[in-house]
Formats: sequence, C-alpha cells, structure tokens
Amino acid sequence: MRVIWAPLAIERAVEIAAYIATDRPDASREWVAGLFEAAKTLAQFPRRGRRVPELNRPEYRELIYGSYRVIYRVEAQRVAIVTIRHGRRLLDVTEIVEPE
Repeated sequence: MRVIWAPLAIERAVEIAAYIATDRPDASREWVAGLFEAAKTLAQFPRRGRRVPELNRPEYRELIYGSYRVIYRVEAQRVAIVTIRHGRRLLDVTEIVEPE
C-alpha cells in the first residue's frame, strides 16, 4: 500500500513543528522525521491503529505519535493521512473529507 498525505495533515504537521521549534529546533526536526517514519509503517500495517472514537468507522483509524493523533483512512490501495490532532483534543469531524 502507498501512504499519502492530505494537505490538511501536512499543514498540521508544519504548524506543530513550528510550535516545537520555538523552544527546541532540534527536537522539532526529530519530531517531523519520526512522524514520517511512523506514518510510513502504515504501508505494511494499515490497521495497526485503533478506530477513531468520534467516527467509529472501520476505515478511519488513528496512530498515536507522542502527544498527537495521526488520523488516517484505509482505502483499497492506499492509506490516506487526513489530519493530525493533539491527543487531548477531539476530532472535528468536518475536517474529514470523504474520497470521491
């Protein structure tokens, strides 16, 4: 399977990295590298994350990375990273864009 990133997920990763970088630039770079490595593992193990509780649909899952929820959708030929949220924040379901 391929792992793809939705524009919103990339935007969120950039925002989080910028926030971390205000105090610790090296930690920010490590966080981003680790995030992409963790997401890459979904190509081989797409169902390793739990179902997203706010949606409770089998195709939407989340991978916990540090304090963040990497929310993704399992499709037939790919895994789509749809957004990233802090672990203490509920998912705004309006952020989820269904495939056409």
